[in-house]
Formats: sequence, structure tokens, C-alpha cells
Amino acid sequence: MEQLKTIGRELAMGSQGGFGQSKEFLDLVKSIGEARSKAEEDRIVLREIESLKRRIVEPGIPKRKMKEYIIRLVYVEMLGHDASFGYIHAVKMTHDDNLVLKRTGYLAVTLFLNEDHDLIILIVNTIQKDLKSDNYLVVCAALNAVCKLINEETIPAVLPQVVELLGHSKEAVRKKAIMALHRFYHKSPSSVSHLLSNFRKKLCDSDPGVMGATLCPLFDLITIDANSYKDLVVSFVSILKQVAERRLPKVYDYHQLPAPFIQIRLLKILALLGSGDKQASEHMYTVVGDIFGKCDSSSNIGNAVLYECICCVSSIHPNPKLLEAAADVIARFLKSDSHNLKYMGIDALGRLIKLSPEIAEQHQLAVIDCLEDPDDTLKRKTFELLYKMTKSSNVEVIVDRMIDYMISINDNHYKTEIASRCVELAEQFAPSNHWFIQTMNKVFEHAGDLVNIKVAHNLMRLIAEGFGEDDDTADSQLRSSAVESYLHIIGEPKLPSVFLHVICWVLGEYGTADGKFSASYVTGKLCDVAESYSSDETVKAYAVTALMKIYAFEIAAGRKLDILPECQSLIEELSASHSTDLQQRAYELQAVIGLDVRAIGSIMPSDASCEDIEVDKCLSFLDGYVQQSLEKGAQPYIPENERSGMVNISNFRNQDQLEVASHGLRFEAYELPKPSVQSWTPPMSVASSTELVPVPEPSYYRETPQTASVPSSSDTGPSGLKLRLDGVQKKWGRPTYSSSSASTSNSSSLKAVNGVTQVDGVSTGNSKTHETSYDSRRPQVEISEEKQKLAASLFGGSSKTERRSSTGHKVAKASSHAAEKLHTPKSTAISSADNAVEKPNLVQPPPDLLDLGEPIVTSSAPSVDPFRQLEGLLDATQVPGTLGGTKAPDFMALYAETPASGQSAGVSHPLSLIRDEINLVPGLSNASSNTVHGGATAANPSQISKGPNVKDALEKDALVRQMGVTPSGQNPNLFKDLFG
Repeated sequence: MEQLKTIGRELAMGSQGGFGQSKEFLDLVKSIGEARSKAEEDRIVLREIESLKRRIVEPGIPKRKMKEYIIRLVYVEMLGHDASFGYIHAVKMTHDDNLVLKRTGYLAVTLFLNEDHDLIILIVNTIQKDLKSDNYLVVCAALNAVCKLINEETIPAVLPQVVELLGHSKEAVRKKAIMALHRFYHKSPSSVSHLLSNFRKKLCDSDPGVMGATLCPLFDLITIDANSYKDLVVSFVSILKQVAERRLPKVYDYHQLPAPFIQIRLLKILALLGSGDKQASEHMYTVVGDIFGKCDSSSNIGNAVLYECICCVSSIHPNPKLLEAAADVIARFLKSDSHNLKYMGIDALGRLIKLSPEIAEQHQLAVIDCLEDPDDTLKRKTFELLYKMTKSSNVEVIVDRMIDYMISINDNHYKTEIASRCVELAEQFAPSNHWFIQTMNKVFEHAGDLVNIKVAHNLMRLIAEGFGEDDDTADSQLRSSAVESYLHIIGEPKLPSVFLHVICWVLGEYGTADGKFSASYVTGKLCDVAESYSSDETVKAYAVTALMKIYAFEIAAGRKLDILPECQSLIEELSASHSTDLQQRAYELQAVIGLDVRAIGSIMPSDASCEDIEVDKCLSFLDGYVQQSLEKGAQPYIPENERSGMVNISNFRNQDQLEVASHGLRFEAYELPKPSVQSWTPPMSVASSTELVPVPEPSYYRETPQTASVPSSSDTGPSGLKLRLDGVQKKWGRPTYSSSSASTSNSSSLKAVNGVTQVDGVSTGNSKTHETSYDSRRPQVEISEEKQKLAASLFGGSSKTERRSSTGHKVAKASSHAAEKLHTPKSTAISSADNAVEKPNLVQPPPDLLDLGEPIVTSSAPSVDPFRQLEGLLDATQVPGTLGGTKAPDFMALYAETPASGQSAGVSHPLSLIRDEINLVPGLSNASSNTVHGGATAANPSQISKGPNVKDALEKDALVRQMGVTPSGQNPNLFKDLFG
């Protein structure tokens, strides 16, 4: 009867407007729901916005009406329209004493505002007051706002109250306080670093909800530093055991599974703590095995817990029984008709295959079905599994499948990933040179310019160095196979630019090495490439360099040089090119053709891309030129170690030394600014803007022009008066007074901070399922012969991975002396660009913007040139650097294990057993982080020019200006391709 009365009251309220809302609001919601287009919906919402703008500012609005208006504003914002005109009314509602209005105001504010909004400062005091309220519902509403609105600057204002609420009598308040502290840790870890021990304490809270909320911040802390929490392994295992044994109240069950989300979080934590630690892993074996046996796989949440158990087993120290249990679960996943479960099974199989490769062989038919499934997400995950299980016996099948899939997709990002994996597998497990070259050709041909340039460099280096078996015959066969393949492919109508770089380089290096192809044939092909890709300057540059190599090798071999007409026309065309790089290559090609055998053998030796070259770092061949220059009055070179003593301008004590130094360019670094002490000076009279103040000239002669100074109209007078701007008020910007000394001495530094967040998402889709059974008890007559052959190709052979070591390749001598010698330009062209490591720059901390001290105003002109003073601003020896830190003491053992006794599932505090088994020793872990400040400046070494006498240099320069090329004839890009 009571239920019928309640339903009647609700129906009556619904007919009058429903649940405290007016009929007008319900009509608005109904009209929006019935809108047939986005334009009609926008018209309805815009009409509602105009109505709210007019009504919300009316005086004397009842609180019940204002509450409805705020809810309407929330509805407007949720539909994507701007309701900022009502934000202030929502902030005012948070001050109301009525609980319903206050909670409505907090809800609206958390949805309207963000942590950096200007109105946040108006509700901080309200939050502070509500955190001390006697009504726990008000406290909960304030804590919800704290988690959403408090930013890094306002954390200290509410932190003491939040910490105090950790001991509140209501479990909901304690739980939300833990969540607020977790939020503070994300926003500013240093502000709560002294409070991290509270998370340990709340792990033993009597309420399972508070304990479950504590697992989230502990997971983040353990992810950063697992060693500091190794002592909690026994505690986490004890909690997981109680949860699995259903000692928690029934309210925490979900689909008849005891607290599954707490189980998942605990399994994640145990996987981190047991990784690489056999002793810690031994504590977990029993409880993880119990979950495997007790967990129900008929529901999605049960499968989620089982999947997390597999992830935990794959992370901790291996256990044979657990691996067997995980394999059984994977078999159930793969036999399922659900694509989601198949996806989970493939992913779990990829995790376990690193520990036990034999597991994949048990599910080979299931893997093949997933590979042929029309669901693209499942197919991609299967390719990831095949990539992990590749070995020399199945590399051909797997790579061919990957290339076929790469050709069929249009996703450039994933196509690039597939291409890089095919290249990696081909390099490691190539069964023959011919197959390797053919595979690389397919990858370059179908992936196009999506292939990373490093792949091309690695391929060129591999062809130059060989496979590392110390067998010159095999290396020659590899190069001959590459040349023959590239000469066949070069006639294709459209080839990727990166692939053409490789083709031109290989043909230039080894096109005529084995004698199968004549120089005329190869050079004709290269000329065709340059003509076909005339718009690509890089391809033409590679082609011209390859021509130069072939002609040089022909001259060095003593054979007659036969230059084709099309090659001659190409050289003439490039000699007049607008590109200085192509023009220079053409002129150098003409110069190389005219050299004799001895010169060619010296500058372009055959097959020397992997050989060293002795580098004269002292440049002794310039000694004669240097001596002549010194005799003609040139300044001697000062080594860098001696120049370091002249960094500070204070070392020059007399005017004669200063004048000598001002005649030449200086390359030493500026001195770093020294910390200045602000001193108070009495106020001075401000000069009128029209007053001319005489400024005396500096007492020493300067040849450096004053580029920053602007002469005034009064400078032509006999008194030499200059306009003085000290103390003149600025017309633009802040109304302050400045002086010339302050403007020349102050400097600002810029600090840039970059952050990148990558969010990787994997989408799953449903498609037509296969009904193939993999139960060994059923007859296998329905399995086709083609599948059996494919399974034998993928999973046959030895189960152990037979990866060819990447270091087994023949390594050039220069690789072992990379820190002492320079490679030849030929070796540089094929080296990978990923060997370069960029050192981070140490940036000086910015000046204190809160220092409002007045600048010192001087009434007389400076006695020293201010531009000379700037030369001492960057001194590498004045960098204040501090590097140190205090090591946080290790936590004491916080828990001690005692035998459990007589705990039933019906007690009021189900986790009281944890407090009985765990003795908590309060303690704090203060880890202080130290900031390293420092900077370093390196002086640029002075350069020594070289060349013939002045007359010859001028004549050569005039000739070169007519041709439009550089007289030095040296271009880094040219030599990069010239010598490989």
C-alpha cells in the first residue's frame, strides 16, 4: 500500500511539472528531444538562452526558481552552447545555507568552471568553510569541488583541512579526502610529498571503500618507485586473499564476483612489485592461483579479472603451474565467438610467448583464424603476435603476410609501422641474400616515402658491410644481387624518392664491380632516372654522384671512358641549374673526368665506404701558409685554453690593452650576470622632458660604432649636448620611470617548457565470427589442407628463437674509434642518423618577477662604456651550480603477519582482520628533490682562412661570380653522396 501511495505522489508531481521542476522545463527537454535536425535544436536552445538572460537578472527571484534556472544553464552547457552569463549565479548558490541549493551550486560550478577560471578565487573561502561543516553531506560536496577546481596555487589554502578529514567518522568523507590528496599529488607532487605516509595508513582502514580508494594513489607511487614499497607485498597479498575469499560485504559484489575492481587494482600493483623479484613473487603464487580457479568466466567482469591475472603472471617471476593455468584461460578466450575475447586472448598470448614460446604452438589454428578474420583490429593484434614469435623457420611466411596486409590498407601511420617491422625481421632472420633484397624492394615499392630514411641508410650500410660472416664471396653475391635487382626495377614508371636514393647509391658503388654490366649501360640507366625525376633535386644529385663514381672507377681501372650523349647533355643542363648544389656536382663531375689514374685512385678508391681515413687534426699542411701570413703581420692563433683567461673584461687593466683588443673580433663568451644587491636611494628630482643635460664623452677612444644610439638635433652645437632620457616617464606601457643604466644592465631570460601526451587507443569491432573448434577431442577432418600447411609454416621448426644478432654484421674499423677519428665522407653518407645524441641546454633561472625594488638612478654619465660592460655578462666560470640531494630513508617494516583466526563474512568490519594481521608504525617518507641550476657557454674557435695570394684569389672570385658557384668547390651535401 505504501508503494502505491508513493507511486501516486510521483505521478501527481509529474503531471504538475515533475520532481520539483516546472512544466516549462519539461517541455524544453521534450522539444529538444523531438528536434529533427541540429539547426532546429540550436534554435530551441538559443531561444532558451535569451529567456534565461532576461529572467536570471530579475530582482527577488525565489530560490526554487533560481535553482531551476541553474539546472537549465547546466543543460544548455551540456548541449554545447555558452552559458557564461550565469556562472556568477552558480557561484552565489554555493554560499546558500540550504543543503539542496548548496549541492546544486557546487554541481553547476564544477561543470561550468575549470581550475584556471577567474571565478575560482570567489569560492575558495566557501570551500574552506564547508570543509569544517558539521554536516558530512556539505563536506562531501566541498571535497567534490576540491577535486575538480583547486589548482596548484590554491592547494595550500585547503590542504590542512583535507588532511584533517582523513580521520573523519564517516567513511564517505575519508574516501573523498583520499581522492582529494591523490588529485593534489597529480597537480603538485612536492606539495604533498610529506603526506604520502597517510596512504599507507589508510590502506588499513576498516571500510573497504576507503581501502579501495587508497589503492589508486599507491599504484601511481609504486609505478614510479617500486623498491620503496616492497615491504607492502605481504599486505597486498593478504587483502587480495580476503577479497577473493568473499570476506567483504555483499554490497561490493558485482555480477556475483567479490569486489572485482579492487582485485584488478591489486593484481596490477602485485605485477609491478613482483617484476624481477623472485622472493616477492613467491608470496603471490598461491593467491593468483586461487583466483584462476575461483573466478567465473561467464561474465565480462570475470574475464577482465582473468586477463589481469595473466598480465600479472607474465610480469612476475615465472611459475610453471601459473603458466599452465594462464594457457588454459587463453585457450578459452581464443575459442570464444566474441571478437573482444579473441582480442584479449591474442594479447595475452603475446605476453606469455616471451616466457614460454611453446604456448603459441598449442593455439596455431586459432591464430591463423584470427589472421584471416575480417575484423581489422583483431588482425592487427595478430600481426603483433606473429612479430613476437618470428624465427628463421617462419620469417618468410610472416613477412610475406605482413607485406600483403600493408598493400591492402590505406592507414599511412600503420603502414609505416608494418614496413619498419618487415625491415627489422628481414635483417635479423633473412634466409638468403636474394630473399632479403627482394623483400626490401617490396617494402620500398609499396610503402613509398613512408619508409623512414634510417631504413634506407641501414640498407645501404648493410650492403656495404655485408652480413658479417667474413666471407667476401657472400658479400659480393649480395651486392651483385642488389645491382641486378635494381637495374630491373629502375624502369618502373614511378618509384619512391627514398628507394631511388638507395638504387642510385648502390649502382654508383657496385654497378660495374662484378663486370656483368658495362659502364655505358649503368650510366644510361642513371641518366634516365635523372631525366624522369627532373623535379626531385635530391634524386638528381644522387644520380650525378653515382655517375661520378662510375666514371672514376673506370678511369682507375684503366678502361676507355665512353661518355654517352645523354650524359653529356645532363651535365650541361645541370651546369646552368638554379640549384647551386646540382651546379657544383656537375662541375666536379667534369673535373673528375679530366683527372689521371693516380689522382683518381687517391681521392676515390674503389669499395672504400667502410674504410678509415687518417685525419690530420692539426692541419699541418697549412703550416707554410700560416707562416707566410704571420710574416705579413697577421695575428697569431690563440688556443682555446689560453683564451679562457681573457673572458673577464676586468683582466684588462690598462687602456692600451683595451685598445688593442678592440681592433679585432673577440670570440670568448660573455660573463654571467652577478647577483646585484638592491639598495634604497633617496628620490631624485625628475628632469623635464625638454631639458638638455650635458653628457661627457667616454675618456677612451672607441672604434666600435654606436649602432644603438640615435643622435639628437642638438648634437651639432658647440657644447656637444645630448638629450638625456633618465627619469622621463614612458608614454606607453606601465607608468614607470627608467634610466639608461638600468635599461642596459637588465636582461630577461626565457624559459620554455614542452609537454607531450600520447594517448594510444585500440578500437575493437564486431564482425562475422568463425565457428571453428580447436578442442583436441574433436576430429580435425574439417580443417583444410591449406590451413595445415600455413600452420606448419608458422609454428614448425625449433621453438627457440633463432634471432641473428644485429652485431654480427661486418663492422667498419671506424666504428670502434668513433670518438677519436673522423669517418670518410663516403662512410658518413650511409651512417645512421640515430647515433647523434643531443645534450640538453642548461637554462639560467628567470629573474625574480616579484622584486619590486626601484632601480638606481644616477645623475652623471657612466665613466665606462656600457657596451663594454656587456661583454662580461656570460662567464662560464661564474655559473652557480648546486648538485646534491638527501636520500630518503627507507620505510621501516610497517606490517607484521599474524595468523588469521575465526573471521566470518558477516562481521560489521570485514577488513578488521587486516588490522589484526598488520601492525602499522607511523612514519613519514620525505623525499626532497633538488633542482640543478647551471649553464655552460663554449667559446667559438676562430677560423683560419686559407687560399692563394690576393691577386689570384680576386681573379678566381671574379670567374666564379660569372658561373654562380662557390670557389672552394666543396659542399658537404656533395661529399655526402660522393663518397657514399
